[in-house]
Amino acid sequence: MQISDNKVALIHYTLTNAEGEVLDSSDGAEPLSYLHGHGNLIPGLEKELLGKQQGDALEVSVEAADAYGPVVAEMIQTVPRDAFDGVDDIDVGMRFEASTAGDPVSVIVTAIDAENVTVDGNHPLAGQALNFKVEVMQVREPNEDELAHGHVHGAGCNH
Repeated sequence: MQISDNKVALIHYTLTNAEGEVLDSSDGAEPLSYLHGHGNLIPGLEKELLGKQQGDALEVSVEAADAYGPVVAEMIQTVPRDAFDGVDDIDVGMRFEASTAGDPVSVIVTAIDAENVTVDGNHPLAGQALNFKVEVMQVREPNEDELAHGHVHGAGCNH
């Protein structure tokens, strides 16, 4: 069976950046399972997996535009330190949920001075080309609940 829309694929993967640094891997863990065609993977990787089948191995380079997109300058803001009222210690690398006109946005602190804190709401991998080594472990039909919910059900799923 080939990977196509509305099929469940189980893959082992290793994700590296342009410098070859391992950013994530399923090595030593269960394969990642996802429902193809439902936006559960970055678009560039999902596109490359289309038509693959159990036993296929591939190396894929995904440009930023087909991964987490470019860095959006408007998502980087410097705000007054008192915007973090009630937070005694603020450190670079801390994550916060920022209130916006729409949905809350996860931001990471990138710089701090005596008066201001700079936060970045871009995905941490935005602007980066990503490299994947992937092995397709299994392709199967989804069950009705997986199709209805748009993702694979497994251990810990509360549907």
